[in-house]
Order: sequence, then structure tokens, then C-alpha cells
Amino acid sequence: MTGNRQEREPDPKMLELLVCPLTHGPLVWDREASELISKKARLAFPVREGVPIMLVEEARPLDEGES
Repeated sequence: MTGNRQEREPDPKMLELLVCPLTHGPLVWDREASELISKKARLAFPVREGVPIMLVEEARPLDEGES
């Protein structure tokens, strides 16, 4: 299962290069939710099969308690 999970995670080098498409700020990788979080925009961008979906239309707004 560990090998399977790693296949679905984005490349760490790619994560260093990605920024929020809305704010151009940094993103935080949430491994459990498989999302890239933009704290400034309060959006969570999904990662599907290791591919970050960096479209604002696909992002999930963060709840009040989420950071």
C-alpha cells in the first residue's frame, strides 16, 4: 500500500515550483487529503493520481477551522 500511495503523490521537486494560481503565494502539501493548500487564498487544490489540478474552478474553499 505504501508504494501505491507514493505513486499518487506529486513529485516533491514539482511541489517546490508550484504556486497558487490566484495569489502566486506558496502552497502546502496536505498528504492526508491529497490537496495543495493556499492559505492566503483559503483554497485547497486537488491532486489526482499525482497530478495537481491548479484550476481555481476545481479548488475547494477552506472551512473556517482549516488552515
